[in-house]
Amino acid sequence: MDPKREHILNGRITSLLLRFSGPAITGMLIGALYNIVDTIFVGKSAGPLAVAALSIVFPIQLLMMSVGIMIGTGASSVMSRALGRKDRTTAAHALGSGVMLNLFFGVFLALVSYIFMNPLLSFFGASSQVAPYAREYLSIILIGFLFYSFSITANNLIRAEGKPRASMYVMLIGALANIILDPIFIFILGMGIRGAAVATVISQGLSCLYVFAYYVRGRSVLHIRLSCFRLRFRLIREVLSIGVPSFFKSSVSSMIILIFNRTLSYYGNDLYIAVLGIGFRLLSLIQMPIVGLNQGFSTIASFNYGAQLLDRVKRVLAAAVLCTSVIAFIGFLAIMLFTRQILSFFSNSPLLVNMGVAPLRIAVLFLPFLGIQTIGGGFFQAIGKPGPALIITVSRQVLFLIPAILILPLAMGLEGVWYSIPVSDFLSIIVTGIWILKEIGLFNRKIYYQKCHMQERGIL
Repeated sequence: MDPKREHILNGRITSLLLRFSGPAITGMLIGALYNIVDTIFVGKSAGPLAVAALSIVFPIQLLMMSVGIMIGTGASSVMSRALGRKDRTTAAHALGSGVMLNLFFGVFLALVSYIFMNPLLSFFGASSQVAPYAREYLSIILIGFLFYSFSITANNLIRAEGKPRASMYVMLIGALANIILDPIFIFILGMGIRGAAVATVISQGLSCLYVFAYYVRGRSVLHIRLSCFRLRFRLIREVLSIGVPSFFKSSVSSMIILIFNRTLSYYGNDLYIAVLGIGFRLLSLIQMPIVGLNQGFSTIASFNYGAQLLDRVKRVLAAAVLCTSVIAFIGFLAIMLFTRQILSFFSNSPLLVNMGVAPLRIAVLFLPFLGIQTIGGGFFQAIGKPGPALIITVSRQVLFLIPAILILPLAMGLEGVWYSIPVSDFLSIIVTGIWILKEIGLFNRKIYYQKCHMQERGIL
């Protein structure tokens, strides 16, 4: 038996989860930490309206990220299959197609966003007070759109070669550079929110330089030539057909923040939009390690399910749910007990701190149970049941959260905006729990029949 496969099927579950999830958790945590540090520096230097401006621009950045995910998912799928059949030429051409698509979408979206910047920011919920900060930030961030999208695509392409550590460095370099450069540009050079944008663009450029060095220095299994970067419409069509579902899935977050911002601008004010931006960044810091652990869990569960070790799949599921619940509970306690202190990190405004305490505490009411929903989606993906996996994955945001944001404020006003988060969490956890329990019941019956069959054959 292959030693790696034997270890997955027989090794200690907790150590396996840590080993397979470690790189993903590290990369995602640093990415989330970068967003938090960025917001803290902006809030301390330019005030709460600048934090609100970051919240307004964030959905636009998420859309660009979704483009990178779309191209990266599609191109890496084509690459992986080509490498599997030892067709390195097609794999290299798929990489070239991904680069060309990034160039096209990056330039196109940056130009459109710049030309229609004012109506775009107004549509995304920017008031007359917040709009100047948002324009100042977005006008610089647009320069880095191409870098941002390409670094996300490259992360997928390098991982498709079977080099997860090298792919992690793409995001790691950018995040660490941003954390270092932010205080230099914001405080030392006194550039405020413009400094945050400049630091972000430079950091994204450094990530792209690492990718360039990776291929130029021959660390890739592919031989990249200029001829690889010709437009090959068959490959481009295949990349997009595979990647478009990922684009819609990842762009949901952008749509949700847009709806939140517009609803808060109607029922509340700019400071509440700033509170929302802070809340989303805090939640991402807690959710990212959960998502990273889910990636490791899915791999281990898939291997064991394929080997029909159903009892072991149940144990892996239980361990993953326990680990993610512990992470979520620690985050829940920290936000509940130290709400004012946490908000004070982001802003010197006593008004924002006072206004933000209740919304943050409401938003995290069901946070300790959120790991169940995340792991539930990964569980059904791992056992090859895309239907339940898709419904569980989209239930929290699409099926429950968006209707809740639109309906609850009609009855509860501003409070309804905040209560939409725990309501959608509660409903999605119930749906996930019912589906998991139903599947575990099927597992138990299969395990019983397996034991009976083995007893009949005299194995037990």
